[in-house]
Amino acid sequence: MTVAQPQPEGLTFECETGNYHTFCPISCVAWLYQKIEDSFFLVIGTKTCGYFLQNAMGVMIFAEPRYAMAELEEGDISAKLNDYDELKRLCLQIKRDRNPSVIIWIGTCTTEIIKTDLEGLAPKLESEIGIPIVVARANGLDYAFTQGEDTVLAAMAARCPDKAPVAETEKNERNAIQKLLNFGKQKEDVAQEESEYANHPPLVLFGSLPDPVVTNLTLELKKQGIKVSGWLPAKRYTELPVLEEGYYVAGVNPFLSRTATTLMRRRKCKLIGAPFPIGPDGTRAWIEKICSVFNIEPQGLDEREAQIWASMEDYLQIVRGKSVFFMGDNLLEVSLGRFLIRCGMTCPEIGIPYMDKRYQDAELKLLEKTCHEMGVPLPTIVEKPDNYNQIQRIYELKPDLVITGMAHANPLEARGINTKWSVEFTFAQMHGFTNARDILELVTRPLRRNNSLKDLGWDKLVKEDAKV
Repeated sequence: MTVAQPQPEGLTFECETGNYHTFCPISCVAWLYQKIEDSFFLVIGTKTCGYFLQNAMGVMIFAEPRYAMAELEEGDISAKLNDYDELKRLCLQIKRDRNPSVIIWIGTCTTEIIKTDLEGLAPKLESEIGIPIVVARANGLDYAFTQGEDTVLAAMAARCPDKAPVAETEKNERNAIQKLLNFGKQKEDVAQEESEYANHPPLVLFGSLPDPVVTNLTLELKKQGIKVSGWLPAKRYTELPVLEEGYYVAGVNPFLSRTATTLMRRRKCKLIGAPFPIGPDGTRAWIEKICSVFNIEPQGLDEREAQIWASMEDYLQIVRGKSVFFMGDNLLEVSLGRFLIRCGMTCPEIGIPYMDKRYQDAELKLLEKTCHEMGVPLPTIVEKPDNYNQIQRIYELKPDLVITGMAHANPLEARGINTKWSVEFTFAQMHGFTNARDILELVTRPLRRNNSLKDLGWDKLVKEDAKV
């Protein structure tokens, strides 16, 4: 007779190797250069970095993307060349060819190893060429995949104006979102809409999201009478939000802990510690938390959430009772795990490259609450997981789906284990009520594919190949 093991009352945290097994953080350039339309990204690294960017963003090669590689040669690494002169030459060429509003230097592993003082060079060069230069470290030694964005936004937070320009007092719609929402409206209509907002302190949201998602989340808060004063980053560097002491800020992604710390310590803003708006449950909790801080009673969220869950029933039938295992790559694992558990899945382990328990505190509490409400065991959260150990655990647990970095996807598939690339969630529109279905579209794709193979009788051939 077996004795049931008692379940732990709280989440279990472990840390394994101390290494990052993730996609390279310089890939943040892929989505940030599209988001900040008047920017230019200069990645300072070796040919390896260039090859990586070409492969990661090869589909954009015909779109004349606003990024480039400053390739370090032997002369740079052996200190035979002058860093300042070389960077000045490149930045003057960028100014002549593109004339951006800001040049963002992305430091890599190599600049870290040879101790290139980018932060020291930038201010002098900025004053010489007359274009702001923002320095962000995105090396794979210190940062995991999506933390590249975190370092860029933290650097840009220091550049946000601390008061609205006098000439712009009439244009408090200086951010592109407000302009878009008010496009084509009469001044009287705009004034009437302004009166619909509750009287609350300014709120700035941070995190790089596609424009349709930004508009969607802004409108969801507007329904509750909450006005978004700005987003970091804005569509244009010249439209960065005003950040004064006492402003409230809220994040939309779990990997932005450095940005949150910068906003609190350097800009003296007040952080709203909310779960992240991923899935209907997370979006509702995010809105409710912001409302509670501003003493606003949320309206219509029960019906809104129920409507979204009902619209996803076809996908929910596929995932209910299935298990999912996260190897850890993009730092979205806790939020995705919480959402999938709410969908009816079980999750024995959530691997994550880096965990800031303070910034993700509300998300971790919502994960615990979700597990208790769904009656499933709490997952073990493994920080900096050892991939070899994880694969052994995957063989033992036999999960229905493994969400992993690209390096392990094909080897696992060859052994008959369903996988999904974690990088796909990074580039997908997955925030807010309306995009929850897109998350399940990604999650169920390998499961639906296998169901189709079974119908065709090909699953037996796959299993035979795996044995061989």
